[in-house]
Amino acid sequence: MPNRYMLTLMGEDRPGIVARVTQALFETGCNLGEASMMRLGTSFSMMLLVDAVEDADQLRRALQAVSDELELELHIDSAQAIEHGHLDPDVCITVYGADRTGIVAQVTGAAAEAGLNIIDLTSDVGGDPETPLYVLHIEGVATKGIEALKQALQPMQSDGIKVDVRAIDTLIG
Repeated sequence: MPNRYMLTLMGEDRPGIVARVTQALFETGCNLGEASMMRLGTSFSMMLLVDAVEDADQLRRALQAVSDELELELHIDSAQAIEHGHLDPDVCITVYGADRTGIVAQVTGAAAEAGLNIIDLTSDVGGDPETPLYVLHIEGVATKGIEALKQALQPMQSDGIKVDVRAIDTLIG
């Protein structure tokens, strides 16, 4: 039975990171599971679940040359082997508002109390330097129902924040 690991790699963004890391994993005989990769500012970060025949030390040695060459920080953790443990989101929350400290904490705090399990969260700052606009996009599982989320987030509308909560229809099969 293979070993399951969570790999985290982070460094300055440049072309070829995904190609080089995944090629090294392929050559090592790893099977990729879920992955999340993104650019934030000038940095690139990737998190990958991998199944490997090797132990963590052997896996690190196999990836060290690539991570050193691309100047990536490499972190390897053991992960629980759960087949098809992926959660499918049933709700999407989009938030727009003047950029200010605390928007993410306010929204996620109210949503957590209303039973939101966040699966994916992305944010960005748009607009211009004089009037920056904060944009927050959350997908998750509404464990207490979507109406509970709508009610919990409604008071934020009066603070100059636009909040849209909608169901995600997923067809699996």
